[in-house]
Amino acid sequence: MIYSMTGYGKSVCELSNKKISIEIRSLNSKQLDLNIRIPIIYREKELEIRNEISSLLNRGKIDVSFFVESVVSDKITQINKPVIELYYNQLKEISDSLGLSNDSTDYLKIIMPLPETVKTELAELDESEWGMIKKVFYEAVTNINLFREQEGLVLANELNKRICNIRNYLTEVEQFETVRIDRIKSRLKDSLEEMAAKSQIDENRFEQELIFYIEKLDITEEKVRLMNHLDYFIETMNQQESAGKKLGFITQEIGREVNTLGSKANDASMQRIVIQMKDELEKIKEQLLNIL
Repeated sequence: MIYSMTGYGKSVCELSNKKISIEIRSLNSKQLDLNIRIPIIYREKELEIRNEISSLLNRGKIDVSFFVESVVSDKITQINKPVIELYYNQLKEISDSLGLSNDSTDYLKIIMPLPETVKTELAELDESEWGMIKKVFYEAVTNINLFREQEGLVLANELNKRICNIRNYLTEVEQFETVRIDRIKSRLKDSLEEMAAKSQIDENRFEQELIFYIEKLDITEEKVRLMNHLDYFIETMNQQESAGKKLGFITQEIGREVNTLGSKANDASMQRIVIQMKDELEKIKEQLLNIL
């Protein structure tokens, strides 16, 4: 079974004083490219999330986003009383030394805009709350994996179609093989007969050279290897785990055999078939870019 690297998963958690939505998006990438957007209060759990994503989603360009709708702020704002008292004492001392009336001075109006009069602290992470959020996170991961599996089925059908087309083209090659060899023999013989009129030719040597030349054009081994690679591609695609990189390596071997067929063809009809094989192979390579 193959899985697509493209996917989307979402899950929502309803807590007593907040609603948390977790979204995971994935696109194709050669390696794991992970981006996590998480509220500050949960930042200490980022490494844990990163490790879980790495093990569960394997690779791809993955974006994980936490969205929080809360009736209570995660930031706790408090008046810094010691600092305000310090400011007040200093201002009062200055006011007294200058003979200013305390009744006409609004000390708080002056003090509150000054630095450090208000301090903001983050609320502590509730581990029981995080336990519920983690369950929702795993639900989002399950959802994106289901999405990837469904996309993988579409890709598998497409790849099966392309491999089947190459197999059919390989079958078409056989009808041109005998005709091609006979044509080459005839052409060589005609050329040598013209030369024979001008000089004497050793018939035994001619036969040996002809056999050697024909053997170089024989494509039996290439056909067998290509068919084996096509079978191995389908076998790998149907394995339990997705193996996009392995399929890529098999595709390279298929390409080598197709190129060898083209170089040995020496026939216009066979060359056209080889070109069609290469076209199917390029379409396979395009789809493999999105397979996990």
